[in-house]
Amino acid sequence: MSAEIIWLADVRARRASKEAEQIVEAIAPTTSENAPRFHFWTGASGKRYVHTVYSIFDCPTLEDANYILVRKIDKSSRAVLAIGRLCNQSPTLNLAEIRQHASALGADEVHVHLLAGSPQEALAVEEDLITAQFAAGPRSA
Repeated sequence: MSAEIIWLADVRARRASKEAEQIVEAIAPTTSENAPRFHFWTGASGKRYVHTVYSIFDCPTLEDANYILVRKIDKSSRAVLAIGRLCNQSPTLNLAEIRQHASALGADEVHVHLLAGSPQEALAVEEDLITAQFAAGPRSA
């Protein structure tokens, strides 16, 4: 007889990710340019993170969140310019930080992930995405 250890946390996480993806695909409105309102980014761990897509000018003020600054190459391609997380206590300072960073890099979209439950989880999401997108290379601030 053989046994297999099943990590319930992993099963729940995969199930929740698939359910969230199905819900988002079912209800996701589109912007006037017919671009999706939500985008999934996959981390080095294989975990998928749903992000709300905003133009730099339409991004609202934000509390704690992870973000990806993106430049659209064409209607279906995006280049990741920076990945970070917001830590300021003031939502307006967070928005100013995003806009300044986006302006310096030439980004035209910000993808915001709001589902991290704690600062430690937000850091883990940031590191997972950075590792996947930049192959563990150094990152600029």
